[in-house]
Amino acid sequence: MNLARREQRKQLYNFLSQKGIGHVFFWIMVLVVLLLFEQYNYGFAFHLTNNLLRIVIWILLVYYNQLYLIPNYLTKEKVLTYFGLLILSVLIITPIGNIIEFFKYSNYPEYQNFLKQNHHSYFLVNFFVVGASTIVKIISDWVKHQRERTELQTQTMQSELRFLKSQINPHFLFNTLNNLYALTLKKSDKAPEIVVKLSEMMRYMLYECNEKRVLLEKEINYIKNYLDLEALRQGKEVEIRFEVQGEVTNQQIAPLMFIPFLENSFKHGLNHAISEGFVHTVLFVEDNDIIFHIENSKPDSIPMPEHPRSGGIGLVNVRRRLNIHYPDHHTLTIEDQPNIYSVDLKLELD
Repeated sequence: MNLARREQRKQLYNFLSQKGIGHVFFWIMVLVVLLLFEQYNYGFAFHLTNNLLRIVIWILLVYYNQLYLIPNYLTKEKVLTYFGLLILSVLIITPIGNIIEFFKYSNYPEYQNFLKQNHHSYFLVNFFVVGASTIVKIISDWVKHQRERTELQTQTMQSELRFLKSQINPHFLFNTLNNLYALTLKKSDKAPEIVVKLSEMMRYMLYECNEKRVLLEKEINYIKNYLDLEALRQGKEVEIRFEVQGEVTNQQIAPLMFIPFLENSFKHGLNHAISEGFVHTVLFVEDNDIIFHIENSKPDSIPMPEHPRSGGIGLVNVRRRLNIHYPDHHTLTIEDQPNIYSVDLKLELD
């Protein structure tokens, strides 16, 4: 019970501190505008009370419309019922206001005669006010809905990006640890060097890749470490080249965007090659445009694994991330030839 009361007090406080103040300020401004166009024939106090009464009538109509009629009828597509009740409310409240004004003008017969002759204009004005409040409510609800929809899309996109990146890191780590395990079994002197490279890469993934964008220079260093690890594992008979053309300054890029292509070049290319193979990678940098080109050799036929596993998340993942990070600002071209597999990715950076 106490919790419910505290929640009610909290809602009341939020209303008074946010929406309430705005509404009070709006009606004060309406009163000021009305007073600016008044002709003060009977003193300021007389005309002030007249306009206050008029505003009270409008407040009753507007909030009855916005807080009850629109939520219960118009938003539920009961249009005829809504307009019927809206007209009825104006037909009931307007005469009440006119009667109050009529008795208020008891000492001013000319005002009473004016009220009798022009009572229909009060109906028209009130209809206009309440109709305007309906339009304002519809527009404000639409804007609120669009804002909430945008926020939901942003939250969904961020969650999806976190999920996609969580797929990348374990996937790469799994492959690298497999390589390290193989060299450890052979008691290779290259194992300590792999540990150092891997620690640098893990530091990058843990502390840098949580951001939406990272410096291109750091991404390049990550690629170099990755290729160094592969070069240690593959041996001298494999040609691995990585070249950067252009000026790398302060460009920023979505993290781990190129790694899936590098992984595929080794997983589906060199790992199955019988003779000497190659992986050639070039990164062209020109202002805010980046072209990533990679090509690798491949055997005529790839043997089926003894224990096939489900895979292929790399390219699916990177396509999805490209659509999220660079919608309409990227071009991905993949060519699968008999002995060469190549990828060209062009990015227009922010």
